[in-house]
Amino acid sequence: MNARERVLAVFQGLETDRAAVINLTSVLTTDSMDALGLQCPDVHLDAEKMAVAAAAAHELCGFDSVMPKFSIVHSAAALGAEVDWRSGDFMPVITKHPISEPEQFAMPDDFLERPETKVVLDAIRLLKKRYGDTLAITGKVFGPWTTSYNMCGTEEFLVGTKLDPDKTRRFLEVFTDVGIQFAEAQFAAGADMILWCDHASGDMCSPSAYTEFLLPVQKRIFQTLFKKSGPVILHACGRTLDRIRYFAEAGFDAFHFDSLNDTQQALKEAGPNLLLTGGLSNKTLLWGTPDDVEKEVTGLLDAGIRLISPECAIPMKTPNANLSAIRRAVENYDSN
Repeated sequence: MNARERVLAVFQGLETDRAAVINLTSVLTTDSMDALGLQCPDVHLDAEKMAVAAAAAHELCGFDSVMPKFSIVHSAAALGAEVDWRSGDFMPVITKHPISEPEQFAMPDDFLERPETKVVLDAIRLLKKRYGDTLAITGKVFGPWTTSYNMCGTEEFLVGTKLDPDKTRRFLEVFTDVGIQFAEAQFAAGADMILWCDHASGDMCSPSAYTEFLLPVQKRIFQTLFKKSGPVILHACGRTLDRIRYFAEAGFDAFHFDSLNDTQQALKEAGPNLLLTGGLSNKTLLWGTPDDVEKEVTGLLDAGIRLISPECAIPMKTPNANLSAIRRAVENYDSN
């Protein structure tokens, strides 16, 4: 069973030789960039360097999947947000939001051909050419909730959910097609699964706000609009136990959860139709030892998690030795 077969078999509910070790957000590290002679911001802007950096997750750390979109800014940059791409150990950041009203936005006809989106699609194609059907490739997009943050500002959008709910709905409506188009294009380029980021966690969105605003939009996306060609995994940071059951209702195949949530309770809330992945603490990965990482991975496996992954984008100073310990822990667990 190769890496791609293993990952997809877990999604299909089939038996596998071991749990899958997957990369859904970013595992870009300075260790990997130093080893490969790469630097920022090249790994965000050059498709070949992006693909090489993504491959490090597999080649240097033993992951069963790779994901080339390391930052949160690419689609927003393609839509007009101003970005500081930065260098060193810093991820790009949005420095100016382009709109304040949903009516100011029009989906550009050339969205997928703009440099900030095309670089991601080209990197996926390069990874597919390199690995074929032997390694799982993950794409990443942002749904309408997070795209609204990126395009008009987080505080402005969240305040609007209270002061002008109709405006919130209009924002979600105009940004729905952004994630759909980008996700379908990444599947077409060779992605096997898509991470769908909509940051509707407890510190950003109450359960009632999620069910009022975002759940109907997500249900419509996944039931009528989105021609998905593989598993779609929702990512939302923070505390989410009070809404995991709604994520299952929305139609996601899996949920990528934060270590702030109790794993057993999260599994109970997810029920039989929503897989869970994540829960491996970034604090442990950054500050712990390989033994600490192996212990935490073993706890996730004991709970029944079969898609093992870091909880979120890891700090770039995370040692590759700690990332490699994830695979080792899984292999030791399933050989006993």
